[in-house]
Amino acid sequence: MPAPCGAVNARLRATMPMRGVERAAASPYIRVMAATPPIAELTDRARDIFRRVVDGYLEHGVPVGSKTLAQAGLNLSPASIRNVLAQLESLGLLAAPHTSAGRMPTEAGLRLFVDGMMQAHEPSADERAQIEARAGTHGPVEEALAATTAALSGLSACAGLVMVPKRETVLRSIGFMPLGQGQALAVLVAEDGAVENRVVALPMGVAPGALVEAGNYLTATMGGLTLGEARARVERELAAGRGALDAAARALVERGLAVWSEDGARRPVLIVRGQGRLLDDADAADLERVRGLLDDLEGKQEVAALLDSARAGDATRIFIGAENKLFALSGSSVIAKPFRGQDGRVVGVVGVIGPTRLNYARVVPMVDFTAATLARLMG
Repeated sequence: MPAPCGAVNARLRATMPMRGVERAAASPYIRVMAATPPIAELTDRARDIFRRVVDGYLEHGVPVGSKTLAQAGLNLSPASIRNVLAQLESLGLLAAPHTSAGRMPTEAGLRLFVDGMMQAHEPSADERAQIEARAGTHGPVEEALAATTAALSGLSACAGLVMVPKRETVLRSIGFMPLGQGQALAVLVAEDGAVENRVVALPMGVAPGALVEAGNYLTATMGGLTLGEARARVERELAAGRGALDAAARALVERGLAVWSEDGARRPVLIVRGQGRLLDDADAADLERVRGLLDDLEGKQEVAALLDSARAGDATRIFIGAENKLFALSGSSVIAKPFRGQDGRVVGVVGVIGPTRLNYARVVPMVDFTAATLARLMG
């Protein structure tokens, strides 16, 4: 079983600091947060204690006290440690949930840690193999995207997200099947074997032969073309009177094209996998927050808009807690990375969502590797 999304294990830290990570860019879904103090303003002692508090909290999920820090090998008295903790709290980097409790990082503290102190751990050979195997899933590209996202979700123990523009389907054949009550099922078969069905309204008085005639005409005219190319050709032929169709078949062709074109304009495609893992890692006190997050994930258009804000540039984007308006109430973090096609253009964004107490050092490089894998797939 993979470690929970909120667990950080000391063995996962590499010696190289994480590169290519950016804070979230401005967008309608991102808050402008107060700047955290730069690392250089902290003393070596403060940096060491701050890092230990963050590591301890991310690993165990509970505030870290001065006694625990003193027992961890710091050559300082508990009183001296408490003094440093108070200073870090006054800077807004740590907080104490209760008077007698230890300290835990604030969202500003997590941002400082991620931007300047995190040590990355690259995915293992087995983790890379699992992601690449799922990306090699045969069939429509959406199935490979879904399988890869599911693998990322399983390895990170977070919910996996991937967003891509709806690809232009290259057509192989089109047919119509009567459904009764003035409706027919339009069946579109793509060159890659994908099948899409759409219900269309039948023109008044259409005969069964018109369904066959319309399907034969569309298959002969549209085969090997994208939907946009095919529609333009059919419209030119019908306008020029070259389409040998009766009125009913012609009306059916036009309705079928209209339904497919409307559907094709619904962009982008958003795939979410592994939502249940968020519940697996939640304790009783955290369930309400996770339920709120799951409700937010149902609003796929808004989630897609959030991911779209990560498309600029090449770096991995990290949205922590209230920096992200969409998931602010659920106290969640999003890690997202754009990936490019063969022509160098951004074709999608992949990422994960989980609690702010997640394993950034392990998950950020994993998202980065998944993005590189999907770039090869989409190329």
